[in-house]
Amino acid sequence: MRRILTASLFSILLAGCAGTVPLSSAGKPGDCQCGDAPKAAALTARYQNADWSALPGWPGENLLAAWPAWLNSCKRLASRPSWKDICAEAHTLAPQDDAGVRAFFERRFQPWRIEGSDGSQSGLITGYYEPLLKGSREAKPGMTPLLGVPDDLLTLDLGASYPELKGLRLRGRLDGRKVVPYWNRAEIEAGKAPIAGLALAWADDPVEAFFLQIQGSGRIKLEDGSVLRLGYADQNGHPYKSIGKWLIDQGELKASEASMQGIQAWARANPARLKTMLDSNPSFVFFRVLANAEGGPIGALNVPLSDGASVAVDPKFVPLGSPVYLSTSWPNDSKPLNRLMQAQDTGGAIRGPIRADFFWGFGHEAGALAGRMKQQGQIWLLWPKGLALPG
Repeated sequence: MRRILTASLFSILLAGCAGTVPLSSAGKPGDCQCGDAPKAAALTARYQNADWSALPGWPGENLLAAWPAWLNSCKRLASRPSWKDICAEAHTLAPQDDAGVRAFFERRFQPWRIEGSDGSQSGLITGYYEPLLKGSREAKPGMTPLLGVPDDLLTLDLGASYPELKGLRLRGRLDGRKVVPYWNRAEIEAGKAPIAGLALAWADDPVEAFFLQIQGSGRIKLEDGSVLRLGYADQNGHPYKSIGKWLIDQGELKASEASMQGIQAWARANPARLKTMLDSNPSFVFFRVLANAEGGPIGALNVPLSDGASVAVDPKFVPLGSPVYLSTSWPNDSKPLNRLMQAQDTGGAIRGPIRADFFWGFGHEAGALAGRMKQQGQIWLLWPKGLALPG
């Protein structure tokens, strides 16, 4: 699915080698003769062997709801030798056999509590959803274009030359014979990027269009009543910067008010400052039309996401397709939320060993939950017994 988020790297700022090139997990571009910036110590994961009894509330709420999501993961995992037998056995179980499903996971998997190398045992758990917007296939005054990928957007696969950087990419464009950063949000919307003819649809609300970029996937209800589904295709390479934080820094909102709903309310009350707020985030997401009209949006594992059973993770620490056990609390509440989840998505803002984004589903109610979710939580990786741990 994802998202603004999904491939934005903090090292795209090549900028003609003016000064020091910022560093991130992608490292410093090898052909840029600039001074080296100091590297921050990278946070890594520790995996602590745990008994099933140590998982709060195991098997958690809605165990059977997680089963179809797990079978979706098996569509990708079954081709791997170490997962083949596990997925084959899964398909022999009755989907409504609560005791059988629980016994399957306890027999086949070992729980590993994920901790940070700094000793941390809990981390940030946020939420996301698939929104529904109103829009049109044709441009009309006041509408916001939802764009496909521009032809001049370059994607540089760093792992092709540096195996240790596998999975990391830079994005930019050609300026003569140099690769420079791609246009930022304000520049794209000012027409500097070649976007003519790239609009897949037009949204009738610029705030909703912005949040569609954050979520990375959504549905557009068109004027004739039909629905167009859009999904993440690419991103301009600039880091995502929180507009909620911008509003807090400007003294416009308190931290407790900077939820999705609070930001939307501020935007509608301050239309003259809307563009300034949106431009504070230089990241820009491009979309593609999705063919799957039913079911959840397609996540990074390339399977449909399941409401309340799929989670976005940092794949450096939690391999995509893995079952995980999440112990957190309900949005803006202390009520425990303990649930078996499937790691099926990623996101550029989902970074670190104890970091997850909970997929709530489609529509207004899911959006209300996602917008309020900013909880602390713990994560256990459920890993096949006898298989070497990731990393």
